[in-house]
Amino acid sequence: MVNSKIDVAITSDIVLDALRGVIDPDLGRNIVALGFVKNLVIDGGVVSCDIELTTPACPVKDQMKAQAEGLVRGLAGVTDVRITMTARVRSVSATNPSAPPTPGVRNVIAVGAGKGGVGKTTVAVNLALALAKTGCRVGLLDGDIYGPNVPIMLGLQAQLESDGQRIRPAEKYGLQVVSIGFMTGQDTPVIWRGPMLHSAIRQFFHEVAWRELDYLIIDMPPGTGDVALSLAQTAPVAGAIVVTTPQQVSLADSRRAIRMYEKLNIPALGIVENMSYYECPSCHHEANIFGHGGGEQMAEQMGVPFLGRLPIYEPIRVGSDVGIPLVIAEPESGASQAFMRIAEQMASQVSVKAVRAEMENKGKIPLIPIR
Repeated sequence: MVNSKIDVAITSDIVLDALRGVIDPDLGRNIVALGFVKNLVIDGGVVSCDIELTTPACPVKDQMKAQAEGLVRGLAGVTDVRITMTARVRSVSATNPSAPPTPGVRNVIAVGAGKGGVGKTTVAVNLALALAKTGCRVGLLDGDIYGPNVPIMLGLQAQLESDGQRIRPAEKYGLQVVSIGFMTGQDTPVIWRGPMLHSAIRQFFHEVAWRELDYLIIDMPPGTGDVALSLAQTAPVAGAIVVTTPQQVSLADSRRAIRMYEKLNIPALGIVENMSYYECPSCHHEANIFGHGGGEQMAEQMGVPFLGRLPIYEPIRVGSDVGIPLVIAEPESGASQAFMRIAEQMASQVSVKAVRAEMENKGKIPLIPIR
């Protein structure tokens, strides 16, 4: 009896046909049609290839690898499978075609809030770090000109320096960082009118030597004022995340923030509900101090993705005060893992928009995401 596992010749067509069974859940197409399969090599019974995803932060990367290995290993004649997962982050098409691209930056992501006090900067800092932990190249721009708290939360004291032509960003925890706080004293207020704000925002985008960033996270000031307008006019923004708490006052202001981004042609990538609940460390009972489910309900009503909930957790506050953010201080904690999941969901939203635009520009059928 012939052993077909050994004697059947393996071809690239056979392997690719098997890999068509791996579907990207966000893009709704198989990885062969999407062009994700690279460097396919067949050496006897050994099959190796790369699967190039759209972001290192892909939330289903491990599942896709396992499925691909299983499908190829099941082919007659295959004795070993070696799959390497790689990533190439695409740039989302400019929301404002008249805004010049930011040198060295693929995707600009605004993190905003309708009101202050909802933990917007804490979310921006930890999301940036979460993305960096997955292997993404990430920058953090402190756009909250009147309240630049990013240096405090990162424990970063720096003076912005120039290479003779452009400003060099500071670095901490693998992030490239720029803040107006590096240029003012800790107690010095920034008393600027609109034109000066616009000039500062423009300088931070186009006169900083950002180095090959996949994502530049912008910590926006709360509300719907001048900085948001300057941002829309200055840089092609891939999208915005709006941070809220479950209470009605925050939700009402968050709706206004989302509508503002819509009017500025900046797509909402999703809503994050911060301070969603408090879990008692002794009995593990969850108390909904500020209400329950408001962020998710608002997201559904407004047709915006809900990215996730974050708990009231004392180490989040402690880490922000001492300059060691939670994602660095307690990477295995439940709250830190929540930040990681939100970062992955955000990266998926950016990828869907970027690949859809890429495919449509090539005249292919528009992508229909699977949810």
